Amino acid sequence: MMPMPSNKTADGLIRRLPDVRGEYEAGVSMASLSWFRVGGPVEVLYRPEDARDLAFFLDALPGDIPVTVIGVGSNILVRDGGIDGVVIRLGRAFSQIEINGTRVSAGGGAPDVGVAGACAASGVAGLEFLRGIPGTIGGAIRMNAGAYGSDISQVLLSATAVDSQGTLHQVSADELKFSYRHCGAPADWIFVHALLAGSSGNHHEIAARLAEIKTARLQSQPVKSRTGGSTFKNPDPVLSGGRKAWQLIDEAGCRGLTVGGARVSEQHCNFLINSGDASAADLESLGNEVRRRVLAHSGIPLEWEIRIIGRPRARGDTIADMTEAGS
Repeated sequence: MMPMPSNKTADGLIRRLPDVRGEYEAGVSMASLSWFRVGGPVEVLYRPEDARDLAFFLDALPGDIPVTVIGVGSNILVRDGGIDGVVIRLGRAFSQIEINGTRVSAGGGAPDVGVAGACAASGVAGLEFLRGIPGTIGGAIRMNAGAYGSDISQVLLSATAVDSQGTLHQVSADELKFSYRHCGAPADWIFVHALLAGSSGNHHEIAARLAEIKTARLQSQPVKSRTGGSTFKNPDPVLSGGRKAWQLIDEAGCRGLTVGGARVSEQHCNFLINSGDASAADLESLGNEVRRRVLAHSGIPLEWEIRIIGRPRARGDTIADMTEAGS
């Protein structure tokens, strides 16, 4: 496990941060927050009290302090050197789910699986695909997440976001210019709320569909392993001849490939796994080796779907060095 920032370093940063109603916590290990269970510490973790608290923080934050936003940690790989500055994590205040007829109001921190379950309980159909997406609604909007034949762009009516200046924006789905695994919103927007459209359905039929998706995931994906979800985006079908990322990886002979404690899943080779003692560097190196082999075999470049954040551990650093540096 990486050392925590020194109290002196963390206290110095916290003294420069706005006086918010939410919570600051210094030296939190990102390995405890990411599904890969790897990553160094963040200098300061900030959990906003609500959207207004978040807006105030962003407006008053000194411009030289870097900010990183995370959800539940399902699609990130945090490097071993940790993250400088402040990590924002939307907590319970952003996880509310309310259903009015077939309209679903969800906070940006609401788990996708939780939204799917709430819809099933209320007889709202059309959002079952969310059961197959690890992460939150805010993250789903940011990357236009999808599964089982649908994606967030097909059900989103409107979204509310806060930008880096603390300004609130309410926009329609059309304004976000969605494409495959991409949202056209400015990079500094943090999605705090979404209004989704469902349709009337039968509770038992919807619940059965959720059970099918759960079973399909268990059978086809290493969901009980330390993994971050799908690692690479599916390439352009014209370029790839209709082959998906996992097929290209398999054809390049990468199924079961290992680097240190990191392994390409034998069950679904578009998943990287921390076998128990992997570092973030192991996982990133393995992913880049997969990309190299796929490009050499098929001529098709794979793009990371997982977001890689933070900084590598500096070569030659010792535990004492990193603690003194507040890394």
